[in-house]
Amino acid sequence: MQADGKAVDGGLLPDANGKDPNPGGQTEGSKWQRPRLTRKSLMNCCLVKWIIASTTQQGPDDDSCDGELELSMVRHQPEGLDQLQAQTQFTRKELQSLYRGFKNECPSGLVDEETFKSIYSQFFPQGDATTYAHFLFQAFDMDRSGSIRFEDFVIGLSVLLRGSVTEKLRWAFNLYDINKDGYVTKEEMMAIMTSIYDMMGRYTLPSVRDDSPYEHVERFFQKMDRNRDGVVTIDEFIETCQKDENIMASMQLFENVI
Repeated sequence: MQADGKAVDGGLLPDANGKDPNPGGQTEGSKWQRPRLTRKSLMNCCLVKWIIASTTQQGPDDDSCDGELELSMVRHQPEGLDQLQAQTQFTRKELQSLYRGFKNECPSGLVDEETFKSIYSQFFPQGDATTYAHFLFQAFDMDRSGSIRFEDFVIGLSVLLRGSVTEKLRWAFNLYDINKDGYVTKEEMMAIMTSIYDMMGRYTLPSVRDDSPYEHVERFFQKMDRNRDGVVTIDEFIETCQKDENIMASMQLFENVI
C-alpha cells in the first residue's frame, strides 16, 4: 500500500498485514522474477505451521509413519508415500513430517471445515477468519465431499507453495470461482477479497479502509473481463495475470493467507 493509503493497482491479494503487494521489492518497471521458496517462507504457511506444531507436540521419537503411509482403524487410508512424492514437490522427509502432524490432528484421516476455521482463527485472532476458511476449504475439497483427505491436502499445498506459475493461477481461479461453474463473477471476487480483509482485521497497520476490497476488485475485474461480458474465464484470468507484473508478483503472497 502506498504512503497515501491508496492500494497499488493490479495486486491479486493483500498481504497478511493489510498491505498491497510490493513486486518483490523491485523498482517499478523491472522484470518480475519468480520468488525462491525458502524453508522460512514455507514455515509462514498457516497450514504448515498447524501441522508442524502438532508434530512437535507429538514428539520427535514417534517413528510410526517413517515408512509407508499406513493407518489402522481410520475412515480413510492415504496413498503410498512414493506416489505422493511423485505427485507433489515435497521431499519424502517433508511428507513424513506433514503426515505425522496430520495424523495427530486428524486421526480419522480426514479434515473437516470446522478444523479449517479453527486453524485460521488461531493465526488471525485480530479478525474474523470464518468466511475465508470456508472458501479455502471449498478450494481444497475438490470432490465436494465435505472433508479433505491427506492426499488432497498436500497436493494443494504443493501447488500453492512450489507449483509453477500456471498451476498457482489455476488454483487461484478455483478459489475465486465459488460456485465452481467455470467462471468468476465480480460478486465472487468481491466475496473472496472481503473475506481476506475481514480475516486480517480492522486494526492492521497500515489500516485497511472499508472501501479497499471494492476498489481492489473494481480495478482487478476491469483488467480481467476483456470482452465485457460480466464474467472472467480461466483463460482470461491466466492471460491477464501473466501479462501484469504487479499481479504476478502478488502470487507469492498467497503464503500469507494459506
